[in-house]
Amino acid sequence: MVAPATPGQVRRVVEPAVAGLGLVLEGVEVTRAGTTSVVRLVVDLGPDDHGELDLDRVAEATRAASAALDAEDVVPGHYTLEVSSPGVDRPLTARRHYERALRRTVRLTLDDGSVVTGRLAGVEGGDEAPVAVVVPSRSPGRGRRPVDEPPVRIALARVTHGKVVVDLSGLGPADEHGDELHDAHDEHGDEEEG
Repeated sequence: MVAPATPGQVRRVVEPAVAGLGLVLEGVEVTRAGTTSVVRLVVDLGPDDHGELDLDRVAEATRAASAALDAEDVVPGHYTLEVSSPGVDRPLTARRHYERALRRTVRLTLDDGSVVTGRLAGVEGGDEAPVAVVVPSRSPGRGRRPVDEPPVRIALARVTHGKVVVDLSGLGPADEHGDELHDAHDEHGDEEEG
């Protein structure tokens, strides 16, 4: 039986093809499903690309990666290639992830265990020591608009886990006064970690 391809082998072959399209290869996974290998690639926009990673660009990346894999014959036998974008729930691990999340709400867990949640207002400093500028907000009470607190500067080196917080408030049903209805689970502030 021929040994399956490793993620490193696939990355070595596919990364130049993806980079040639102005994209970044975020992740590579190779698994076996019977006699077929499944190669999963996650691609994202490059750091200077402020457009959208639409289906056309993902299709281009798929064609380029497939051609590169076939030319080098890295994956023995039959394989299925799956190419996708990172999605909104991907962790913020690189400066460019933070730059793409500007003006969104982020939740950052720091090396001392504290958590900072707020709107990401900027990313400062050079590539050696980048700093996230987060504007936390507090709720003054039910039905009132949140109040911004002073910006907090956090060295990205201190962040052990960062993610974009998807805000779905305002999407639920409203009562006759225009207030959102919440179930008992929401009223007690329970939250689910992902």
